[in-house]
Amino acid sequence: MATFLEFIELSLTYVVEFCTVLLELFGVIVLVYTAIKGFISWIRHESSLRLDLAQGIALSLEFKMGSEVLRTVVVREWAELGILGAIILLRGLLTFLIHWEIKNEEKSLEKQS
Repeated sequence: MATFLEFIELSLTYVVEFCTVLLELFGVIVLVYTAIKGFISWIRHESSLRLDLAQGIALSLEFKMGSEVLRTVVVREWAELGILGAIILLRGLLTFLIHWEIKNEEKSLEKQS
């Protein structure tokens, strides 16, 4: 029975680690795509550049925060949990600030048009 539980725990650890890396990868892909799209928008002098960048960064942060939340499943020590909690808190704060900026930028674009 103990061997079976160890196998399940090990399997869960591998699944969580794989999914964590996958979510981190999605976040990086979204951020790189947003940066390239933003650079092209900057060259074209498009007015929605700031809004598009903010939305892409917010989405990227959501993927990264999801990976951190998933990582808490396999945490073994309180110190590690504290570090993960601080990372989640900081990314959550950044996401909140970016969404606030998105709202203000949308208002600004509505006034321009």
